[in-house]
Amino acid sequence: MSVLFQDREQAGHELAKELAEMLKKNQISLSNAANELIVLAIPRGGIILGDIIANHFQCNLDVIISRKIRAEFNEELAIGAMMPDGSYFLNERIARLFNISQAYLEKEIDFQKKEIKRRLMEFRGDVSYQDKFEGKVVVLVDDGIATGSTIIASAEWVKNNCNCKQVVVAVPVAPARDETVNKLANIADKVVILHMEVAFSAVGQFYRDFDQVSDETVKKIMRKHHFDI
Repeated sequence: MSVLFQDREQAGHELAKELAEMLKKNQISLSNAANELIVLAIPRGGIILGDIIANHFQCNLDVIISRKIRAEFNEELAIGAMMPDGSYFLNERIARLFNISQAYLEKEIDFQKKEIKRRLMEFRGDVSYQDKFEGKVVVLVDDGIATGSTIIASAEWVKNNCNCKQVVVAVPVAPARDETVNKLANIADKVVILHMEVAFSAVGQFYRDFDQVSDETVKKIMRKHHFDI
């Protein structure tokens, strides 16, 4: 097992440096980053990195709540992901492979839709994003890519619904030669990945400390960034 990061904090600092280089190359002024950028973190793990990156660029932080659509007989297996507005991404190949019924799919989608609303209120105090991404460079952040369902759905949602200037996907680690990265490259304007690993079984294998991030930690960070929750 190849440990790349001590913890999410280290990964966040390294990712912030790489993003700064990318922004310079794309002629986005770092002195005006506070006005041009918004960091959009995928909780829970992504919030730690998102906080560090937002602080680095002195820009706003928000969270995007995307819930995985679970396989019928294996709740750990994601067959897709759902977004705040009810839209969803479904991995048709996996759904066919596991013979997912339409009745189950409809029930699961309804459950996840309600869970997203609950979490939006818990973590943001609001279910609406209004026009806060309009004209911004949106930096979509997570602590790594595994199946990719959540981050693909999130990137597509931001790209298609938020009228932003650019979508940048930024993660510390992802599987090498994976179709997820190719899909992200087709959706986002830029994809920043610090490490592409061949021997990949789970994101946590690349962190020495990969403790679960609590809901209270997410809320504490969101309060720091002026969310009234």
